[in-house]
Amino acid sequence: MLQVPFIRENKEQVLIGLAKRNFKNAEAIIEEVIATDELKRSTQVKLDTILAESNSLNKEIGILYKSGEAQKANILKEKSAQLKVTSKDLQEEYNKAEQDLLNLLYTIPNVPNKIVPAGSSEEDNETIFEEGDIPTLHTEALPHWELAKKYNLIDFELGNKITGAGFPVYRGKGARLQRALINYFLDKNTAAGYEETQVPHLVNEASGMGTGQLPDKEGQMYHVNEDGLYLIPTAEVPVTNIFRDELVKEEDFPICLTAYTPCFRREAGSYGAHVRGLNRLHQFDKVEIVRIEHPDNSAEALNGMVDHVKGILRELKLPYRILNLCGGDLGFTSTLTYDFEVFSTGQDRWLEISSVSNFETFQANRLKLRFKNSEGKSQLAHTLNGSSLALPRVLAAILENYQTPDGIKIPEVLVPYTGFDYIK
Repeated sequence: MLQVPFIRENKEQVLIGLAKRNFKNAEAIIEEVIATDELKRSTQVKLDTILAESNSLNKEIGILYKSGEAQKANILKEKSAQLKVTSKDLQEEYNKAEQDLLNLLYTIPNVPNKIVPAGSSEEDNETIFEEGDIPTLHTEALPHWELAKKYNLIDFELGNKITGAGFPVYRGKGARLQRALINYFLDKNTAAGYEETQVPHLVNEASGMGTGQLPDKEGQMYHVNEDGLYLIPTAEVPVTNIFRDELVKEEDFPICLTAYTPCFRREAGSYGAHVRGLNRLHQFDKVEIVRIEHPDNSAEALNGMVDHVKGILRELKLPYRILNLCGGDLGFTSTLTYDFEVFSTGQDRWLEISSVSNFETFQANRLKLRFKNSEGKSQLAHTLNGSSLALPRVLAAILENYQTPDGIKIPEVLVPYTGFDYIK
């Protein structure tokens, strides 16, 4: 959530950034924010004046009673009663302005970083890095959903029977390979200094609001109505909310955490090869990395996270590229996001497998996540997160890119985790 002082002091910068996002009615909404804030502040001044007058009057009434001037005191009591009614009305007016302001701020996305390219869709994203050789497959090569069926690795029909579309069942070596990837990703992250955590898979509304999934993505989250809880769309939500309403120590930076969780997303489904198999699921596994950073270091931290994900993909020997997301494709809470895509040879297309983002103070403002700086003043921290990695499309790319006429070869780095080097 943007801070009102930032909006007031950087109005033109905010409007330029929101235009890069193609955010509709930006100028009208920003003007309404400023006007509502002015109303809130002027009401607070009136309320403070009334309360000060009321306190002064009460003291005077007490003095009059003590000196035996009850008649004068009673006259002032009537005036005091009127002030109480006025202060109550002003308090209600202030509360309404405060809530109206908050509701407006919830509708405004983060301001993109200056290096975010303009654009309206994923077609306008900027490829900034590409690495790895795309393998040449044999003539009878298959997409991963056919390979999963052929080698009895993943049963999509059984998942549909048990739950519905988008909830696959992993079996045998498919389940073992899935578990191997989870353990490998966690080991890579902890070796890089990220503390492993296990977090709840359901969160309350305050947690969803804190990281920006609510109210923006409410329709994409599974909601447990009776308990008012939400199934997590990513470990980012519970992990980052560890620090909600916290005042952390400046010397504790950087705070680096990693977690494995299943993720649940209702995402409106469509049909076709681009969403077949593991390409789009309602439940999937992901290993996440989260950083809480000093504002001076968050840009460098983002680059470090990008390099970390690069290292994992290099070890897996998967061809990948990195995209700088354009304003129109940028997530609501992010100021800068780099997407990683692997090349799926069996489908002859790129698949997104990671997003690494810097939110700067946007989430921290919602979370009330602060630290005391060297001057002893309270200041908002910066938050960052990244997939390290999302499993379904990584698994799809491994199955497709490592397939041979005799079976599927296991990436060398995963063999110690799987206990086998070939699926035949």
